[in-house]
Amino acid sequence: GFCANLLLSQTPEHILAQTNNKTEIICELNKEHAGVYWYRWNQERQNFEFLVFLNLLGKATYGANISQDKFSVHGATSHTSYSLHISRLQASDNGTYYCSVSQSFQLLLGSGTWLGVVDVLPPPPKSTQAPLSKKPMRCLTKSKAAGKKGACNPLIWVPLAASVLVLLLTLVPTAYRLHRLRRRLWLRIH
Repeated sequence: GFCANLLLSQTPEHILAQTNNKTEIICELNKEHAGVYWYRWNQERQNFEFLVFLNLLGKATYGANISQDKFSVHGATSHTSYSLHISRLQASDNGTYYCSVSQSFQLLLGSGTWLGVVDVLPPPPKSTQAPLSKKPMRCLTKSKAAGKKGACNPLIWVPLAASVLVLLLTLVPTAYRLHRLRRRLWLRIH
């Protein structure tokens, strides 16, 4: 069976690439393994497609009908980092790619990388940043900036307020005991 596992991490999470270009997906393992598998989840067919396995010796074993010219895997000498290279991207390459290792008779899956291939990449979003003001700005020295930040910083005043509250609550029983002792003393005197 397949198991999603946090011991394998993939970067990036999402890739939007243009047709006929190439891309790379990196898989980081928390410890050395005997090799890494790469799979693609096909949304239309609702199945995993085996792409390639790279063993510790650097020998690659490809799945049925998988082109060695299109897919290649490179491993670091530490055997904890592997990268899948996909060239000549086409719409048929769309899907979610997973690196995987075998452990205790199950395949542990990485976090997954979604790949979308389009003919034309969308333009980058326009900046909504306000134009820079020509007006001179007052500069703060480091000590003034730290003083200003410290006064409003919740990381400072929340624990401080909680400490004061706890101190007040511990003083209540003490004040009550002192009041009772004073009253007893007054009763004994009179």
